[in-house]
Amino acid sequence: MHGHEKSDSAIVAMKPANKAATKAAERAEPRAGTKRNMSQTHTCRAQNRGSVSQGLERVRELAKRHKKMRFTTLLHHLTVDRLREAFYALKRKAAPGVDGTRWQDYEAGLEEHLQTLHKRVHTGSYRAQPVLRRYIPKSDGNLRPLGIAALEDKLVQSVMVDILNAIYEEDFLGFSYGFRPGRSQHDALDAVAAAIQQRPVNWILDADIRNFFDSVNRKWLIRFVEHRVADPRVIRLISKWLEAGVLDKGQLLVVQTGTPQGSVISPLLANIYLHYVFDIWVNSWRHRCPRGQVIVSRYADDTVLGFQYEEDALLLKQALEQRLEKFDLMLHPKKTRLLEFGRYATERRQRKGLGKPETFTYLGFTHISGTSRSGAFQLKRSSRKDRMRAKLQQVKEQMRRRMHELIASQGRWLAQVVRGYFAYHAVPTNMKALRAFRHSIMHLWRRTLRRRSQKDNMTWQRIQRLANEWLPQPRILHEWPDRRFAVKYSR
Repeated sequence: MHGHEKSDSAIVAMKPANKAATKAAERAEPRAGTKRNMSQTHTCRAQNRGSVSQGLERVRELAKRHKKMRFTTLLHHLTVDRLREAFYALKRKAAPGVDGTRWQDYEAGLEEHLQTLHKRVHTGSYRAQPVLRRYIPKSDGNLRPLGIAALEDKLVQSVMVDILNAIYEEDFLGFSYGFRPGRSQHDALDAVAAAIQQRPVNWILDADIRNFFDSVNRKWLIRFVEHRVADPRVIRLISKWLEAGVLDKGQLLVVQTGTPQGSVISPLLANIYLHYVFDIWVNSWRHRCPRGQVIVSRYADDTVLGFQYEEDALLLKQALEQRLEKFDLMLHPKKTRLLEFGRYATERRQRKGLGKPETFTYLGFTHISGTSRSGAFQLKRSSRKDRMRAKLQQVKEQMRRRMHELIASQGRWLAQVVRGYFAYHAVPTNMKALRAFRHSIMHLWRRTLRRRSQKDNMTWQRIQRLANEWLPQPRILHEWPDRRFAVKYSR
């Protein structure tokens, strides 16, 4: 793709893809076409953007027209201009990687740094840095490993994500939502809610892949990428990032499996892996094998499947275990659950002498088989209590450090916390959790102010006045999921 006069045959090699890349039966939701002016030269730099530059627009069109096309020349799309845009999209205060380079340090000689980086990438002298491992607490008390990439690795990976997205966004299926342009966690939640509310979903398979990011088979991953990418320079770059190793507590660890969590390109590589291992397979299975309807929603490695009949669910679970085993993956035995759910679950379980229908969690919400005020079935979603407790614990620790700040300063910071929590969690049927979170914030604030002095007379009435002055009131900010889903993915 070096010249605009070249024909399509000069741009790509028309080699058929591996059998694992067989075209899926259908996409779950249609994808709107790009309507931007073809002469537009660049886009906003974020992994969730929906437009592409002029050069990448041609890649996207070819990928859309030719589903088995392998792109032989892609690296020339990695330009100094794109590296510069990627740099200004980085967080200014992000923690540095193993090289210790911060955003402000790199900006001091930005143009020279970018020119040098660009030359190293294109001449093959670029070397990926090990990922710096840090640990963050999880809601269950354990620690989650997080990788921090070096600044230059972030830049190159960010541009490469744009280039590869131009291809793979034409391949990925509609029920895949994680880390994709124009798609969010709420889109995945809406899909599940709309399906449960409107379709005959009576059973839910809450599928969890055990240690997915650490279990990815790199040889299979490279083979999957090569279904669409035949540029050896791009394959070499991806291999460098996978093999760069991890610096954990000063010790360099070289691991043979997995993708580094926290790196910019890791979510895209995970989507590519699961696209071939899971998405294409399950989309074909649900149109060939089951007796009833099957719905799927996947966000990264977090998947929910809905079934009309229990036997279909059991059949898929068994087949899925065998499928994952071929690619060095396995379902988590404790976290993967099949449960009766939906509009008839309560009645059926009562006839069997069982208790209320079980609940399942997905993307921070507990999903409950409930009823509306009129007595009709209604899917209810409530913020996960363990996640809320973890968030409040973080606020508590931060308030200790802010104990002696001015009340106005504390109020402004707490308002940001509450506003951010509501922005994600303020969905219909979740008002009780919103009120509980705000009430807990008020309680933490009162305790903090009372500890500033033994003579403090911070009464509950006074903290209520402060809360009314500074903290947002709980209110539903999101549309009902079935309505929003119908608007965004109109059939």
